[in-house]
Amino acid sequence: MSRKKLNLTSLGNKTMNWLRNFLTKQQILILLSAFVGLVSGLVAVTLKNLTYLIQSLLGGGYISNYHNAYYFVFPLIGLTIVYLFSKFILKKDIGQGISTTLYSISRRKGFMQKFQNYASMIAAPITLGFGGSAGLEAPTVVSSAALSTSFSKYLNLTQASRTLLIGCAAAGAMSSIFQAPIAAIIFAIEIFSLDLTLVSMIPLLVASVSSILTSYFFFGSDIILHTQLEKAFSIGDVPFYLALGIFTALASIIFTKVYMYTFKKFNTIDHKINRILIGGIVLSCILFFIPQIYGEGYATVNELLAGNHDLITNNRFLKGWDMTWMVIVFLLLLVIFKMIATSVTIAAGGIGGIFAPVLFIGSMIGHSYALVINALGITKAPLSVSQFTLVGMAGLMAGVMHAPLTAIFLIAEITSGYSLFIPLMITAAISYVITSQFQPNSVYTLELAERGDLVTHNKDQAVLTLMDIEQVVENNFEILTDNMNLGQIVNEGVVKSNRNIFPVVDKNNIFKGIILLDDIRTIMFDKSLYEEMTVTSLMQRAPDIIDLKECRMNHIMKKFQDTDAWNLPVVRDGKYVGFISKSKLLTAYRQKLIEVTV
Repeated sequence: MSRKKLNLTSLGNKTMNWLRNFLTKQQILILLSAFVGLVSGLVAVTLKNLTYLIQSLLGGGYISNYHNAYYFVFPLIGLTIVYLFSKFILKKDIGQGISTTLYSISRRKGFMQKFQNYASMIAAPITLGFGGSAGLEAPTVVSSAALSTSFSKYLNLTQASRTLLIGCAAAGAMSSIFQAPIAAIIFAIEIFSLDLTLVSMIPLLVASVSSILTSYFFFGSDIILHTQLEKAFSIGDVPFYLALGIFTALASIIFTKVYMYTFKKFNTIDHKINRILIGGIVLSCILFFIPQIYGEGYATVNELLAGNHDLITNNRFLKGWDMTWMVIVFLLLLVIFKMIATSVTIAAGGIGGIFAPVLFIGSMIGHSYALVINALGITKAPLSVSQFTLVGMAGLMAGVMHAPLTAIFLIAEITSGYSLFIPLMITAAISYVITSQFQPNSVYTLELAERGDLVTHNKDQAVLTLMDIEQVVENNFEILTDNMNLGQIVNEGVVKSNRNIFPVVDKNNIFKGIILLDDIRTIMFDKSLYEEMTVTSLMQRAPDIIDLKECRMNHIMKKFQDTDAWNLPVVRDGKYVGFISKSKLLTAYRQKLIEVTV
């Protein structure tokens, strides 16, 4: 195995050396980005076809109507299959979507684990095909990004190039799924915090185009969402778009809280089998009463965009209601239960993303909002329900994902024009501004930000996040124990060390304090004090302590700034590990800055 790995690495190096003979570094990146875009397109096609295949197999001959008994148990079966696949075949946790990819950038130097090349491509179609309420976008991004990092490792690319190709994979995945190449590029920049420079823009563009061409080859011009704008933007509608932005912001905050709360509750359940049972039962109950939540939900969204409410009015539980208000109430129920179903699907162990559910929920909010305004007769001319349906999607996407530009351009490209550009900007901006005041981080980044593992557009913060604390710890210090006297300090510490600081520990290696050479300089040659003076009488407290389990690089920088110290001790579980010096820290910072700059 090691010989095979060595041969592949050698072949990769030879390939790169051969390419460098004919192409510049930028041209090589462009060539690689085209290949990554092609791979992303193929991943998207594979995931969609597998999901539709499973749904068609389950639907054909088994589900003749929405209230069939088989329909009730499918989610539980799907979650169980994913669990068995993860436990007995992969023997690893697959991880959740975009967060996994972001973590690989911040903590794994742009490398993803090999099993992620194919794990999501198998688990996600099973999750969604059997009724899980999630999206295929995140699994597509993860699989594409994992394949790009495997390719990067084979060619021995730099960390900066690996990160850029991950962004290319994300752009390619979104471009292929939605056939929206501009929105895909912006998605990669907003979500993965890539620098918007000419060096990064061209590869992203090439990957996006390469992927969309792949999508056209397999799917033609068929797109996920079908709509035709029925009227132009009216200045009189601005107040309603402003209000819609407020409503989508509120829904974004609620969705994020429901999502995170569900995860915390499921994490308290000891065994994964119990999580699956609880999650499967909850999903099955929801799907029995509201089957429109099944899978991604794009079919329901398209029905709304076409103004068709048959899927709603045919629900037997709302018979006898006034038609308009029945639709409005049911849409609001869809919003609530889609939030719950998506959160439960992923928290219980299903593999999928929140992109499709966000679009689904946003469309329900925008559609019901326009129906309410029209039903109340507030405006002289009725609002365009389909337009507000689309703008509602953008509003929720901007709030939940903290990606307002992606939201604006995605909906604009889906509608094949920019007549909705101003309403999209208004609602997305309002939703993002309000949501960000209450939720500084998106669903994708919330947990990473809490752990200090999030790479942001702030270059200084990004470099600090990418730095490895373990690599800047120095341990060439002579350790003193708290039972030593001055003579032992001199003979076993000062004589053997070329440093002017000495850590003091107890018999269990618990860090107690430090002794500076300056503290003993005036007495260390007075042998009459060798037995009299002890470590505890000479020891002083450290200006501050760096705990490897709690501190991130930005915390360490702040400790040096606050204490004005040159060296700070490092501990793990209270036990001494070494020191971090300001000089080595700054040297490592400069080196990492060079590495991550394309």
